Amino acid sequence: MSDRVCVGAIAGAFGVKGEVRLKSFCAEPEAIGGYGPLFTEDGSRSFTVKLGRPVPNGLSARLSGVGTREQAEALRGTRLYAGRDQLPSLPDDEFYHADLIGLTVLDTGGTTLGRVSAVLNHGAGDLLEIQRSGKGNALLPFTRAVVPTVDLASGRIIADPPEGLLE
Repeated sequence: MSDRVCVGAIAGAFGVKGEVRLKSFCAEPEAIGGYGPLFTEDGSRSFTVKLGRPVPNGLSARLSGVGTREQAEALRGTRLYAGRDQLPSLPDDEFYHADLIGLTVLDTGGTTLGRVSAVLNHGAGDLLEIQRSGKGNALLPFTRAVVPTVDLASGRIIADPPEGLLE
């Protein structure tokens, strides 16, 4: 597990005074402002965040060191990371998506099904995208019935997919 978790991304400039349009990946979008300094993926830059008002598809925000529209626009697409120690601890049955990506998926008989490459949500619940060796990717509903066990310490997930789902 990484010591940082992606909590948002800069969608571009907002206005002419250096504000950005910030997409929050947090369960409560405004929580992104309370996670201390946010870092770029490579850790080369950090920003303190002062949230503004909600705007279409995000929040307006001021980032430290960003004072012009050009500087804000240059950050478009930058993913922002918070220190794991700044994030709230989760109940036993909840997980950060970043912790699931890369886990090996086994069926209830111990056969390897693949590796989690992404966690998707198109509005009807989370789906695990599983990279399968030589068989293409598959989507697995991330429900307790289909995924009864997530063992982060061992780096594995035990799945019980419905008959025919992964064929």
